[in-house]
Amino acid sequence: MPLWQIYSPPGTFTPEAKSSVATDITKRYTSIGLPAFYVVIQFHELKPEDVYVGGRVATNAKRPFVRAVVTHIAVVQPNSDAAYRHTTNWLDKVFKEHVLDKGYDVEYHVEETERRLWKINGMIPPPYRSEEEKVWARENRAVEYEGAFAEEGEGKAGGKAAL
Repeated sequence: MPLWQIYSPPGTFTPEAKSSVATDITKRYTSIGLPAFYVVIQFHELKPEDVYVGGRVATNAKRPFVRAVVTHIAVVQPNSDAAYRHTTNWLDKVFKEHVLDKGYDVEYHVEETERRLWKINGMIPPPYRSEEEKVWARENRAVEYEGAFAEEGEGKAGGKAAL
């Protein structure tokens, strides 16, 4: 799942603007085959006096500061400069239209998380582009499939500490 955490001062994004950002982001991920319900975008409003950059308040009334953390779990990038550039170029387009063109400042980063530590409704999400994931995409919800629930004892830590 892609999880987008977008932090900004109150009122930076109207409800309509939030919907537009969420729609554009979701379209991108569904275009590569991910189910729409995988895409979660959360807007967090922080008072200007609660955000400091370089020891100073980050936002003034004329130039809101927007910070985003994007977490990729369902699919991670190949380990290549070209793949990372492709992703950041797309992110730049999203932020240009929805943030920079409005005169706001923006900073973001992308995290890639271990897919094996991700579940939806207690189920292991199906492999990327598998037939089971295509069902999830069509239904736009998690659907039980064979192998969705790990059996107790599967995947033991093999001598390593596990919670």
